[in-house]
Amino acid sequence: MSKITFIGAGSTVFVKNVLGDCMMVPALSGFEFALYDIDAKRMDESHKLLTQLANTLKADVHIKSYSDRKEALRGAKYVFNAIQVGGYKPSTVIDFEIPKKYGLRQTIADTVGIGGIFRALRTIPVMLDFTKDMEEVAPDALFMNYTNPMATLMGAIQQHSNVQSVGLCHSVQICTKDLFKNLGMEHDRIEEKIAGINHMAWLLEVKQDGIDLYPEIKRRAKEKQEKERHYDMVRFKLMEHFGYYVTESSEHNAEYHPYFIKSKYPELIEQLNIPLDEYPRRCEEQIANWQKVQKTLMSDGVQHTRSKEYGSRIVEAIETNQPFKFGGNLLNTGNLITNLPTKATVEVPCIADRSGITPTFVGELPLQLAGLNHTNIHSQLLTIEAAVTKKKEFIYQAALLDPHTKAELSIDDIVSMCDELIDAHGDYLPTYQ
Repeated sequence: MSKITFIGAGSTVFVKNVLGDCMMVPALSGFEFALYDIDAKRMDESHKLLTQLANTLKADVHIKSYSDRKEALRGAKYVFNAIQVGGYKPSTVIDFEIPKKYGLRQTIADTVGIGGIFRALRTIPVMLDFTKDMEEVAPDALFMNYTNPMATLMGAIQQHSNVQSVGLCHSVQICTKDLFKNLGMEHDRIEEKIAGINHMAWLLEVKQDGIDLYPEIKRRAKEKQEKERHYDMVRFKLMEHFGYYVTESSEHNAEYHPYFIKSKYPELIEQLNIPLDEYPRRCEEQIANWQKVQKTLMSDGVQHTRSKEYGSRIVEAIETNQPFKFGGNLLNTGNLITNLPTKATVEVPCIADRSGITPTFVGELPLQLAGLNHTNIHSQLLTIEAAVTKKKEFIYQAALLDPHTKAELSIDDIVSMCDELIDAHGDYLPTYQ
């Protein structure tokens, strides 16, 4: 029996989306859906939900929960990952509260910045542990990662393990749809080209029936910026000055660059509608609403509509040999993007079919876009070095190179803040030299 394994199966809503999608793929009839999570209660909830959903959809799949991670992985053909090491409490709270003591404010803190660095340091050792398990018990499996910080984690996996892997994110497939909706434009017959790094990939081309839509996009964006306060002001500001629209949201990009969250210019927070502490606010809302959501999910006759997630479509393409194009994250091996480092994790168009995952060649990014990507890449690479070597100096250097952190704090404060964060995370971090 072929097998799909989901690591982090306590993420019930996300499990429903990804594995619910897989239930709707005829080519996966007869597959085992293997669940693993360190939280047995949440995994049991996901198991019950998926069992009900399989009955509703009349899906011929076998759902099984495992208390042993290696056994969950044994013989898997596909592996999905959606873990969060340290959770909202204590780790995410620590990632926000200690930097705040130093005057360093954040919005999401899961990709780059000081929060992204420490989330990566907690997560990389765990992911390398289970990719070692995969090398032993599922050496031919395709590993698909949904956990952030995407570029840093995929860089660690692809540099330091032998598993076949690709990182999957939501931001590429919704980029132009959300942009066009925001600007009141029709999203029909669109041709687009997107590439860069995760959460900072660029809409390089966007056409409709062969006609370049960028002039109209920029005209409408300028008009909207002048007339109203809206949720995408940071991205429009970046597009105005750098020429291209970026894939991930304004609340994310506000902390990827040194221009927006600045103690010297506090008025920018209001002017550009930047939601400080947005991720903790969302987490608190989700916790408060979980019982209501859980009751809905666990009800008899639970329904599912195939989601926008790439995962099931990649698996379907490999099983049926019907090609599927998607935005994937993988090493820049072979200079897929020629003016980014070869060790960088890049986000480029990829094709999935029976031969596996094939990335496409992009070539050279416009110089200003490559420059913005570089400001994040080197901090990501140093974070990987810190996690692999266990040398504290690389943590300091990753933080010292982060655009937002270095724009706000002195060297001494950055080092002190890192030391406090290391102490506060305790057993969630390995011992650093």
